[in-house]
Amino acid sequence: MASMTLSTILDDLRAADAVLRKFEQRYWLSSEIFYNLYARGVLDDGEHLEDFAEWAGFYKIKQHREAVLRQFSEQRVSRLRAGGTNAFVRLAPEEPLIEVAA
Repeated sequence: MASMTLSTILDDLRAADAVLRKFEQRYWLSSEIFYNLYARGVLDDGEHLEDFAEWAGFYKIKQHREAVLRQFSEQRVSRLRAGGTNAFVRLAPEEPLIEVAA
């Protein structure tokens, strides 16, 4: 397992979003629709293979980081609820390490 900070995850998401927007503007297609086509192997004959490989890679990074952020957030809320005595969830800034599968 590797350790990441929440800031690292958010920075990775910001960088991935910037690259994905570049490809979406170039090819006039959402990354989600592109990736569905790419994963099914129904795109062109390879003329844009390098672009498509990079686009798919950044889309997978974004999906992974979003999943890690969602999992961390759900775990954090569970811990906060377990420590509280009322219906409110008390949030406070912190920078924890997150254990993620490499």
